[in-house]
Amino acid sequence: MRSLMLIFVAGFFSVVLSLNASAQNIPPEGFTALFNGVDLEGWFGRGTEDPRVLWAMTDSELAAHKEETRKDIHEHWSVTDGELINDGDGLFLTTNQDYGDFELLLEYRTVPNADSGIYLRGVPQVQIWDTTEEGGKWAIGADKGSGGLWNNSKEAPGKDPSKLMDKPFGEWNSFRIIMAGTKVTVFMNGEKVVDDSEMENYFDRSIPIFERGPIQLQTHGGEIRWRNVFIREIS
Repeated sequence: MRSLMLIFVAGFFSVVLSLNASAQNIPPEGFTALFNGVDLEGWFGRGTEDPRVLWAMTDSELAAHKEETRKDIHEHWSVTDGELINDGDGLFLTTNQDYGDFELLLEYRTVPNADSGIYLRGVPQVQIWDTTEEGGKWAIGADKGSGGLWNNSKEAPGKDPSKLMDKPFGEWNSFRIIMAGTKVTVFMNGEKVVDDSEMENYFDRSIPIFERGPIQLQTHGGEIRWRNVFIREIS
């Protein structure tokens, strides 16, 4: 009888966890889920690399390249209870699909001494910091908060967020990112921190950012978790 009760309790909590996970990652009307809450379908691995290299490949070359990255991303990325988890190492998760103008919604939480970022059209990045002094990156802008276009030139509009909106470690942060043409607007935890600022082309600052490219979730030095990653293409 005791064994049956333990099995029932374990099964009950398993169902509760499953329902909780399924409640996440359901896109709002008009949006598509980039992360399905279950596995890494729709993604491959890539680092900070000029996306024009991918576009120069034939279809067969690109398919083979993506397949080669699967081992790395499955080593460093996992899914638990509807959360997309990276261990702080490995290639960045990169969407199979390229995007032009879009609205991107997502949530993340991280740990001390980790930072990350979101690459737009394959270009770095909307920055995610450990904003504490103990994180050791105040000298390069971490004290100003996450959400800025950190790879823009010094003093360029949008390089730093207009206000610090990061929540304490362990809490979920939210981003709403709108990209139209070469301009980016970022809302963090409901507050606008970047206002219609030019995103520079990190790979060639003499030309505008590419018209289309993938979304990438960066790995850098510590665990980060993501959920509710949704996109709406803007025509």
